[in-house]
Amino acid sequence: MLFASLDNTIVGTAMPRIVGDLGGLSLMTWLTTAYMLSSTSVVPIAGKLADLIGRRTVYVAGLVIFMAGSALCGMSQTMGQLIWFRALQGIGGGVMMPMAMIIIGDMFTGKERAKWQGVFGAVFGLSSVIGPQVGGWIVDSVNWHWVFYINLPVGIVATILIAIGLKGGGRREGPVQFDTSGMVTMIVGVVSLLLALTFGGKEYAWGSWQIVGLFVIAAVSLTAFVLIESRTAEPILPVRYFRNKTFTLINGIGFLMSVGMFGAIMFVPLFMQGIVGISASASGTVMTPMMITMIIASVLGGRLVYRMGMRNQMLIGMIVMAAGFLLLATMGMNTSRWLATGYMMVMGLGMGLVMPLLTLALQESFPKSELGVVTSSSQFFRQIGGTFGMTILGAIMNHKSDRRLTDTLVPLLKQLPAQAGDMVNQITSMVHTNPQGLYSMLLNPEAMAKFPKALLDQMIPVIKSALVDSLHSVFLFGLLFVVLGALIAPFLGNIKLSDSRKKETEGDPAPAQS
Repeated sequence: MLFASLDNTIVGTAMPRIVGDLGGLSLMTWLTTAYMLSSTSVVPIAGKLADLIGRRTVYVAGLVIFMAGSALCGMSQTMGQLIWFRALQGIGGGVMMPMAMIIIGDMFTGKERAKWQGVFGAVFGLSSVIGPQVGGWIVDSVNWHWVFYINLPVGIVATILIAIGLKGGGRREGPVQFDTSGMVTMIVGVVSLLLALTFGGKEYAWGSWQIVGLFVIAAVSLTAFVLIESRTAEPILPVRYFRNKTFTLINGIGFLMSVGMFGAIMFVPLFMQGIVGISASASGTVMTPMMITMIIASVLGGRLVYRMGMRNQMLIGMIVMAAGFLLLATMGMNTSRWLATGYMMVMGLGMGLVMPLLTLALQESFPKSELGVVTSSSQFFRQIGGTFGMTILGAIMNHKSDRRLTDTLVPLLKQLPAQAGDMVNQITSMVHTNPQGLYSMLLNPEAMAKFPKALLDQMIPVIKSALVDSLHSVFLFGLLFVVLGALIAPFLGNIKLSDSRKKETEGDPAPAQS
């Protein structure tokens, strides 16, 4: 699980070397996008297959696919090959990630499960802390190919041990029916939606035929998916689950939390580099204190839930996370690095208290025969929420920046002499199309060296002021989503942790509430 989650962060460090070796700078973003698309799409399918044909079969298959994808990525000779093999690797990663949580649900009682969900949830935070350092060390010591090859020895050992040691685990008795139509419509719908959210407003305008077409395909495919799921014998994501209060509220909280969380992860480094003055090379590690706090809170939260109760801890965690966002929204031109770090740690504390409970609450509310589907649904809605968050908060950032820079920077540029016409046109174009790129360029010492000092003295205060105002809007909108999650939490009911192992029960899921 550590290596599957590590693969999201470790590759980012190696990207400059990969592009330098293989070329294809314009395709670089696809190294992340291809993995994200395939892993997100396959998560619900993996959960359903785990319920139908058994945990061991699905887990080992996911490991083998992940290792095959890793080996092929390492052997890639062109950027196109690497992108396709990253997609294959993502399929394996999308199978592996929920399986660990599903197996915890099989092996332990509710009270034991809370502790282990916290420990395993901390793995996600750990991967983001050590990923850039591990990736940098591998690239500097060997070469970028070993960023992928490193998965193989660990994967081989894990595959052998899981194949030998994982017994039984959820295999459905009797003939098995696969929801092929549901799989196809869900994959087409999810991939189209994620592509539209990823490239809208960046590669293509929101009103372009490409983005509108993707949204239409997503709407048609997901509507067909819902219709199929309401009629098929073995649905991937049964429609009836959404009539279950716990299922709907927990996944709603996970979605809303991820919208805000990914907003912070995206934009806090920009504030730290542009306003606080941290170097570009160090900006990749500014999230480490937040992640370490999240790891500690996740482990402790798995134990505290015994005393606090799931609903109370969920509510407290969301309130603490909201407080962190509110503090981030107060940061200004004179905010110190240590104060900003403290605000991030408050956010990490709230995230750590909530994250283990999202899976635990679902596992405690459904029969063991449906554990795979409900567990994978938690990760699925969080990943969709993260993509939605990056899109909506990025759009808010660009809109606010466009307005502020148009009002303050563009008039300043128009006062420059005619000889500076090319530079003025370039910066004005970035104001309207890519203000985040403008911030990064003009807050980078190497880029700033190309501008006259007298001009920089006038421009930098204006740009920094616009950046602060834009980030205030981002953090306040992120706060809004987290507050919505906090308002939902009290309606969960009192979900009790079981003292005995979950029995194999069939039929409609009934929440374990009092």
